[in-house]
Amino acid sequence: MNTAYKIEEMPQGFLLFTITRPEKRNAINYDVLEGLEIVIEQMKDPKYKALMITGEGEKAFCSGGDLSVFHTLKTEEQAYGMLSKASKILVKLLMLSKPTIALINGTAMGGGCELATACDFRLAKAGVKAGFVQGTQAITTGWGGGTMLFEKISASSAMKLLMEAKMMEVEKLEELGYIDAIFEGDLIENSLEYLKNILAIEAGVLEAYKTMLVRKWTQSDLAARIEAEVRTNSRLWESEAHHSVVNKFLAKK
Repeated sequence: MNTAYKIEEMPQGFLLFTITRPEKRNAINYDVLEGLEIVIEQMKDPKYKALMITGEGEKAFCSGGDLSVFHTLKTEEQAYGMLSKASKILVKLLMLSKPTIALINGTAMGGGCELATACDFRLAKAGVKAGFVQGTQAITTGWGGGTMLFEKISASSAMKLLMEAKMMEVEKLEELGYIDAIFEGDLIENSLEYLKNILAIEAGVLEAYKTMLVRKWTQSDLAARIEAEVRTNSRLWESEAHHSVVNKFLAKK
């Protein structure tokens, strides 16, 4: 039985993908990446209108890549293998011809923000924090999240989030255009109310509109721009500065 994720078919016509690693703050490992590939493939079934992604528990949506797994990657080539795999999966998520929703139930950090950015909507629980903190680890975003962010919000807001590399309250992130809505109480219940008019529309109509956006991204060669981001991160990953930060982090655990 897989303990890294679960996929649930919801009566409202969508799939709910949950990262089930609360003891690791829902950090992404290779099993989670495999699960994302599986659910993206399942979404090709015409009966599903939308995909929602969240994390188990109340503390974390996703804390990014699991450093206890990925710390063994030392060289540019080794890092590229993992980064390329993850980025290709997030590109598939980004380009999925169905609406996708990140339910940010708790902290979203680093790669967790990249995962959320690949989704069409980001709905958050009041009071939680999120941030593209990769810069504090002497690396950039490496799964395509930086390139995607420039597609989703204004350039100045994206630059602020990426370059400051700090955690922010979701209320501030809503002001910057990154978060679409914030809710008190049950996040799934409130999100369904927020999305009820979308989920009421025929699946073929939703797919047609999403395809218009995907067509724009395809024509602007988004995948190639993301590949350049991955290559940059791979080079920085090999640096002594990055390994020093990772080693200090692991020493505290």
